[in-house]
Amino acid sequence: MTEHQKLPPTFNRLAWSNLAAQSAEQIALAAAPIVAVLLLGAGEAETGLLQTALTLPFVLFAIPAGLLADRLSRRVLMAGAEALRAMALLVTLVLIVAGWITLPLLGFLGFVAVCGTVVYSVAAPALVPSLVAPAALPAANARIELARTAAFVAGPALGGLLVGWSGAGPAFGIAAALSVVAVVLLARLKEPARDTSRRRHPLQEIREGLAFVFRHDLLRPVFFTQFIFNTAWFVILAVFVPYAVHHLGLSASGVGTTLAMYGVGMLVGALAATRVMRWLPFGTVIGLGPVTGFVASAVIALTSVFPMPILAGLGFFLLGAGPILWVISTTTLRQSVTPPRLLGRVSAINILAYAARPLGAGLGALIGGVWGAEACLYAAVVGFGLQMFVILLSRAVSLARQPEMASD
Repeated sequence: MTEHQKLPPTFNRLAWSNLAAQSAEQIALAAAPIVAVLLLGAGEAETGLLQTALTLPFVLFAIPAGLLADRLSRRVLMAGAEALRAMALLVTLVLIVAGWITLPLLGFLGFVAVCGTVVYSVAAPALVPSLVAPAALPAANARIELARTAAFVAGPALGGLLVGWSGAGPAFGIAAALSVVAVVLLARLKEPARDTSRRRHPLQEIREGLAFVFRHDLLRPVFFTQFIFNTAWFVILAVFVPYAVHHLGLSASGVGTTLAMYGVGMLVGALAATRVMRWLPFGTVIGLGPVTGFVASAVIALTSVFPMPILAGLGFFLLGAGPILWVISTTTLRQSVTPPRLLGRVSAINILAYAARPLGAGLGALIGGVWGAEACLYAAVVGFGLQMFVILLSRAVSLARQPEMASD
């Protein structure tokens, strides 16, 4: 039986919606710092602050989003979140066309758009186990990540090319249109009914989710590995656009193409994921991502000695190819060991690891502003090395196969 036959049409609708939503996000995220640098004259410190604004919602709203995902229809919640993102992108488009856009406005509207991203990202993994059989979870997660990788391939390159060829407006216009498509697809998705009547005080429910993750010997090291990974990753992203423009001599389209190599790596990894997870022990696949991330950060840091754009592209490719196996395997692990009634909150705590993104962006702004972008690249290598050792010392890498599904 092929992977396509195993996955039902209802799930495939979710996968297409995810593709549209992720594409909207990636185009906008790629366009924003390029607009900040080329249109508004931002430097390393300013782009670091912009990245902080674009990641702060993961800190503020992940846990509330998880609570809502366990209480409400996940499909309706995701559609509303995507509609919010579409509105923020449309307002950004209007301000750019009118010539009224400023760096604070760009950061604020980006913040609002990412709020929609947070809710969508929390609810989607919690919805997947209700749409497919347990044995099909790895294939389903690979399909979701394949949609996301397609967005990473096309989004940064398209965002950079649109800004370089015709200004910032079209990039945000296309992103808004894709968000609307995602809403339409979700509106026709049939979500299985579930019991949401058992409610307690919100703080009790939040504590229950936190306790489950941080007392679990498999989920706890996964969380900390992901937290450190995101910190180091955003130390690089906070300064890479001005670093690429000023030190590697790249144009707007060149920056977009280099960033797109991250998506190309993700695409290769996602296409190979189902086979890799059949060939290798489950725990080995979990360990591959952090190890590859460390190697990739070292390659990017080499550009400070050998300022070759091809090295930067290779580093971003590796950062996509290895860690995508991490995402697919650890998402499957989380869905397998978590009781269904906790999936939204546990998914939110996983997303909360993205709280490291504003931390990383803030560190990048500080280090880049004081010591320069090269120092950020070296600091990132240290961070990627630390996350590699955290997961390699855990029991997760010794798992021979996917765990049995937990029940309520």
